[in-house]
Amino acid sequence: MEAVMSVDDSGQGHAIRTGGQGTRVSGPRVLVAGASIAGPALAHWLRRRGAEVTVVERAPELRPGGQAVDARGVAREAIERMGLAAAVRAACTDTAGAHTVDADGQVLETFRADDDGGDGFIADIEILRGDLSRVLYEDTRDGVEYVFDDRIADLVQDADGVDVVFAGGDRRRFDLVVGADGPHSELRAMVFGPHERFLRHLGHVLAFYSVPNEFGLDRWLLEYQDRESGRSALLRPIRDATRAMAMFYFASADFDVDHRDVAAQKVLLRERMAGLGWLTPDILAHLDDTPDFYLDQVAQVVMDRWSSGRWVCSGTRRSARRRCPDRAPGWPWSVPTCWPGSWPLPGGTPTRGSPATRRGCARSSRPTRRSAD
Repeated sequence: MEAVMSVDDSGQGHAIRTGGQGTRVSGPRVLVAGASIAGPALAHWLRRRGAEVTVVERAPELRPGGQAVDARGVAREAIERMGLAAAVRAACTDTAGAHTVDADGQVLETFRADDDGGDGFIADIEILRGDLSRVLYEDTRDGVEYVFDDRIADLVQDADGVDVVFAGGDRRRFDLVVGADGPHSELRAMVFGPHERFLRHLGHVLAFYSVPNEFGLDRWLLEYQDRESGRSALLRPIRDATRAMAMFYFASADFDVDHRDVAAQKVLLRERMAGLGWLTPDILAHLDDTPDFYLDQVAQVVMDRWSSGRWVCSGTRRSARRRCPDRAPGWPWSVPTCWPGSWPLPGGTPTRGSPATRRGCARSSRPTRRSAD
């Protein structure tokens, strides 16, 4: 039995599986691990091409918060092709622009959202990670099976499929398994080896969390940078005017805090932000009350290959930085959303996009091979 792709005149792909006599059966069964951005985005395209998609997420529900995601170039085109432009714009931060300030709050520079045709420092389409996740989930929930509060505990593949054991006890079989669970992917560790082999620390740490908007933010982002220490603090408005999103950034030669040890992460943040001026003490005062704290290293996943048989690892915003012809140089993008028509099912072919662009994205999305330092 094999999976094939047919394409109609509108460019839509339809996935079918055929038996030994060519009899049509149900679409390919695909398991996607991770329900943040890449997972639901991929589920959207797989579903449109006829696949039966299950998304498993270890969190009990969608995780809120996070940094703003700018929709530029190919990402904007992908959103439009997905039919989600209106939903994304409705959930945007509606940020008018950004001010960089000194320790006393005096404005040093101003950047408007309409600078450079909406593609400047602040993008015309800017949405918080958690809100984009919600839009993608609402778009796919009726046609995709979502399993929350569970994870893949074991998987074994053979020539015809992958047998998966879930931590909750279920055992199921799929034709393809995709890891879209971020730079700390449990699936990648299960299939390829421990994170230490592939996760390259890039010398920086970021933290995000929401705080009460007691700072008078009104559609304008504020950023303070201490150039001597290389640290920065940022406050940005969000759609809920009673709240704001805080961000801290600092350089770090190494990073050895477990990505799930929130208490240790908060201790680290307080230590590294000690003495930073501007509104930093007031922002840190809400650290223990926030419902959506997130801290992690800026990292790159460096691998010789992204797949092994019927298992494939999807790139995410923080797991790899690659260049695409239609993106500004160096901007990261996610494999499922960069060029929607160039994501084939097993046995399938790309369906949309110019050949030159598809070739460019394919070349640029190849994993980076680097020797150990």
